[in-house]
Amino acid sequence: MNFGGVADEQLSSFDSSRILIWPVSYEGTVSYGAGTGAGARAVIEASRNMELYDEETDAEVYRLGIHTLEEFAPLETPARMVEALHQRAKDLIATSKFLCMIGGEHSVSAPVVEAHAEKFDNLSVLQIDAHADLRDEYDGTPYSHACIMRRVTEDLKIPAVQCGIRSLSADEARAIKNLPTRIFWAKDIVGREGWQQQAASHLTENVYLTIDIDGLDPSLVPHTGTPEPGGLGWYETLELIKTVARTRRIVGMDLVEYAHAEGADASAFLCAKLIYKTLSYIYENQTERVRDGSK
Repeated sequence: MNFGGVADEQLSSFDSSRILIWPVSYEGTVSYGAGTGAGARAVIEASRNMELYDEETDAEVYRLGIHTLEEFAPLETPARMVEALHQRAKDLIATSKFLCMIGGEHSVSAPVVEAHAEKFDNLSVLQIDAHADLRDEYDGTPYSHACIMRRVTEDLKIPAVQCGIRSLSADEARAIKNLPTRIFWAKDIVGREGWQQQAASHLTENVYLTIDIDGLDPSLVPHTGTPEPGGLGWYETLELIKTVARTRRIVGMDLVEYAHAEGADASAFLCAKLIYKTLSYIYENQTERVRDGSK
């Protein structure tokens, strides 16, 4: 079941593909709605119904080769899960292929970010999210979905830009001033223009992109673990990602927190489309234009 439904061996085998899709089934620290453990498979299933031509970039990024890896099964504890994800991510990044992880809850992102930081110098993280995820501990573990950006910014000392944030605790609010992060609050950017360039300017040369799908407004994606009103729209999210892809180097990415439920096909399809659009932006200068055959 390959992402995009690509059946051609030359465009979907591990050896011939430049892009890896890595489904990670995990919801071991969820604190509200369930379903993220089945999210990755549902997104991949939905992706089989996409048109693989992108009208904006006038290209078919799948022709660079997209291989879908076996699903990463959950382990017994958050600590063991983090350790195993980190090692597996290191092995995959060592192949020099682009890694796109699909979660699962957001806790799976921190070890994958760490693996990228070990490969790429001058790395920063662009987070699209409703929640700051800057708690030091939640529900008795520092590896919770609510702690991922605390692990990134404090433990790994990786600078971050957080966009669409509209929910955090008092402890998180107090911690912000001591962490290397720049927050673009939803109340200041939703429905406005020009902020995408400003957000990109605070990122370093190499960028890891983590998309918690609840960063978008729940009117677009109601099926997520912790929906928050007042989120980003589709086109302003695309504008942010496109701006970063054109001015920085996105070296890895993930999309997390889609909570699968029967009948949630529209939400799953949006997640698949957002991943494919992002890949189209990242590889815009390396894909052939369909209309005239140029690059």
